[in-house]
Amino acid sequence: MNNYLVNQIVSTDSSKSSLDVITSSGVVRGQTLHILNKNVNQYLNIPFAEPPVGRLRFAKPEPLKVPKTDIIDGTKLGNSCIQSTEPGFEEIFGGLALNEDCLVLNVWSPNGNNANTGDNNQLKPVMFWIYGGGLSMGSIFQNIYNASALAASGDVVIVAANYRLGTLDFLYGADNSAPGNVGLYDQLLALKWVRDNVHAFGGDRDQITIFGESAGSWSVSAHILSPLSRGLFRRAIMHSGSVMFKKDRPIIDTVEALEKAKHRTSQLGCDPYGYHLLDCLRNITDPTVFMNPSTNDMTVSLVYPVIGTEFLPQLPQKAFELGQVNTDIDLMAGTTTHEGLAMALMWFPETITGKQFTEDLFGTIVDKFNQMFHNLDKDSLIKHYLSNITNDNDNVVQAMRIALGDLFGDILMALALDASIIHHGCDIEFIFGIPLLKPIGYSELDYDFSLHVMQLITNFAKYGKPDNEWPQLLDNSIDNAIKVRVLTRVVENPFASTCDGVWNNYF
Repeated sequence: MNNYLVNQIVSTDSSKSSLDVITSSGVVRGQTLHILNKNVNQYLNIPFAEPPVGRLRFAKPEPLKVPKTDIIDGTKLGNSCIQSTEPGFEEIFGGLALNEDCLVLNVWSPNGNNANTGDNNQLKPVMFWIYGGGLSMGSIFQNIYNASALAASGDVVIVAANYRLGTLDFLYGADNSAPGNVGLYDQLLALKWVRDNVHAFGGDRDQITIFGESAGSWSVSAHILSPLSRGLFRRAIMHSGSVMFKKDRPIIDTVEALEKAKHRTSQLGCDPYGYHLLDCLRNITDPTVFMNPSTNDMTVSLVYPVIGTEFLPQLPQKAFELGQVNTDIDLMAGTTTHEGLAMALMWFPETITGKQFTEDLFGTIVDKFNQMFHNLDKDSLIKHYLSNITNDNDNVVQAMRIALGDLFGDILMALALDASIIHHGCDIEFIFGIPLLKPIGYSELDYDFSLHVMQLITNFAKYGKPDNEWPQLLDNSIDNAIKVRVLTRVVENPFASTCDGVWNNYF
């Protein structure tokens, strides 16, 4: 393993005008990092919208009305959006500063400032990261999302933007000033900012790849479906997630979303049926009250995009059927092995505290799943996921837990089709080169694997394919969607028991 000096600051001198970038938000001053024997310019905490406070709470974001007059200090961390602080939060996420005024983005560029040279031939492909966290947690300032290694390794410009979370994100008020899905609108405005400004950081606005993991992947799929996002990106990568669920009804529609908002409103002391409901909510001075309650109830903990709205007017399957999706893009998608195991055990602690894990308990959990995912065929699911488990198994309880994780992963991540890593989220550290940035505790194999993963996804951003052997699985026909054109690395008929089997009538 090579020993690189990582994250060494090469220049932070305030007189270094070469690091100043003129944007629609104002002049941004960054710093240069030395990563993998390369220089990467890092710009943090760039505002791309008016603070979403007062009348803009629950509303679509608005672009900055006027640029900042003072130089934007891109060397310091900024605010993260209001969110729940679960046990162990700081250990995983770091000590984030939470504030409603959080709509900022980070940029990592290996290219210097090409806008000053006018050399458009040197512009680099751009990758726009959307973080996960159930649409209730997450921030671009999490340590694991330091994209300097990815920018250096792949020779691409990386942008990551904050977006609103939880109730502040998805409260639907059946009103144009509270349209729901505002976290997705935040991402949309950030994408537009990138289109307008990324050339100043050496990025090519016509080669933007959006990519995200978990709820970030749900967001990517939402942009693929949304008519509002058309033309803003060229490629997309979905890591472990999709908004495609029951084909004949959404997880939450506008009627259900409004009822959920009214219930939450009554908890906050506002009259859910009052004429000035939104005014009451906007007059609450402590935004932390909008944090989702800390609970093991996944129907409360998870937030989903509202279907039947301007941003997502159609069910995904209906949009595909009508050809109302953004088809002029390249798409790569994948998941991890036993995708849902960790989350399933978190939401159903009874499966790990008890000495027994029976078929009856499995069925009870399926009933709980049904409260959110609707119209599940309980008997078929039990039969499918428990079919290979007998009393002869060396560890029946562990086998049941894995089966539950597979069920949860299949429904929540829209089917775990790629067996590559071992649980939900464990791919992130390799995507962002953490074994290179912080090698202590990682093996040489981890180091090399991270380099390989970064090469695959940045190659896709540049050329539309990770390498020459990558299999293309889907054609353009929704009715003939599983066509394996390249057999290298593909197991035989991997979809038989899932897509074409137990889930055939659901998705």
